Amino acid sequence: MRWYVSIGVVFVAGVLASGDVAGIAAPNPASQPGQRLTEKETNPSVDVELVIAVDVSYSMDMDELAIQREGYAQAIVSKEFLQALKTGPNGKIAVTYFEWAASSDQKIIIPWRVIDGPETADAVASEIMKTPIRRASRTSISGAINFAMPLFDENPHRGLRRVIDISGDGPNNNGMPVVTARDAALEKGIIINGLPIMVKEPSYSTMDIDNLDYYYEDCVIGGPGSFVVTIKDRDKFKEAIRTKLLLEVAGLRPARPVVPVAEKEPRVSCLIGEKIWQDRWGR
Repeated sequence: MRWYVSIGVVFVAGVLASGDVAGIAAPNPASQPGQRLTEKETNPSVDVELVIAVDVSYSMDMDELAIQREGYAQAIVSKEFLQALKTGPNGKIAVTYFEWAASSDQKIIIPWRVIDGPETADAVASEIMKTPIRRASRTSISGAINFAMPLFDENPHRGLRRVIDISGDGPNNNGMPVVTARDAALEKGIIINGLPIMVKEPSYSTMDIDNLDYYYEDCVIGGPGSFVVTIKDRDKFKEAIRTKLLLEVAGLRPARPVVPVAEKEPRVSCLIGEKIWQDRWGR
């Protein structure tokens, strides 16, 4: 389900009263096959474990990277975000934030932190903003997912939901196929949401593609209530980030059903990025 922020931003006050969204049922830890239940798993202490995975590949220009950083920092301290925190039974979330590019290039900017109010939100936002902006080569969404999965095991706080929040402006072109990584995450009961960035016209130099939103819907996201918020207007960048975080924190999703990934044919080849790279560079 695509959400175009140019149509209008959903704020928590409206979201909770609107018929345009629906709640997401929390997964039952006992339903995961072969999993031994620990104290952490049987007594969730946070409402969501949120991994924010941010694209810093060279196709992102410095202005986009700066806006992206500011967008997450500002969203976390916004009154709408803090209000969304209060809607959960625990009133707090655990969050970690990392940047990614190639399959072997991921850097944790914020290790696991609990956000339960204005003070902890301010601390996380400040940490995000003080780290120097960097760029790196290649785009491995699969590498980001594979890096994110074990982070949940390292988190001392168990959540009612486990979510990977991936932003990016191009398809996977490095590492294993993205659907292989996605399916491995879904097997673990992890939800993947997407923030495809489509503010520039596709070009030969950046390896952008048309219909990146379809690619994210069909090849990247998955799990109960998973969704995509698409950015097509640079001026709406920060609003889109805030909208996406509000939905994730409040445990909401678009009310119209999303067809499960296993029950439809992709509208865009899930290997399109690898094909473009191979055709262009021969490797």
